[in-house]
Amino acid sequence: MTKLSELEAILFIVGEEGTTIEELSTLLTYTREETTALVAELAASYEANANTALHLFETEKQIVLTTKKELAPIVKRYAQGTSNTLSQAAIETLAIIAYKQPITRSEIELIRGVQVSGAIQRLTAHQLIEEKGRVEGPGRPILYGTTSHFLDYFGLRSLNELPNIQDIERSLEEDAPLDLFFDGVHEGENI
Repeated sequence: MTKLSELEAILFIVGEEGTTIEELSTLLTYTREETTALVAELAASYEANANTALHLFETEKQIVLTTKKELAPIVKRYAQGTSNTLSQAAIETLAIIAYKQPITRSEIELIRGVQVSGAIQRLTAHQLIEEKGRVEGPGRPILYGTTSHFLDYFGLRSLNELPNIQDIERSLEEDAPLDLFFDGVHEGENI
């Protein structure tokens, strides 16, 4: 067995949760520097080999063995047979959590204006959010935040890579007319 095959075996076994350089160093009994170089070598070998579906994805803290992005269509076809899709309510709830975390269910409901316990259950089941603690106060409500799986799922290395919400709002304001009623009136309609 080679050092690369040992590394690959561990990454395969840990699955979608991934692992850290520190954990790999301990398991492989290599220094942190040797392990980092080994991870870089394995990642480069995957990228150079068109006959492998594997790719190493690194987040802020985790290293995860994944499939290459180019294979997304075939993976998507396989996954379409399952009920892994998220509802619009779940996606909106996830966006609020991603940008406002840590956040309680009642704070999310204030923003959305509707009850979100079902969306939270679904997002938790999909391992996209998790409990991050509890508020010190009456009832000690749960604080929710995103998981490392969330980062992996959306191809982000850290939450800093989320799109800037102010830029999105400005873009939407530029694209949408300010007043739909008056825009129609100015186009020659009589009152």
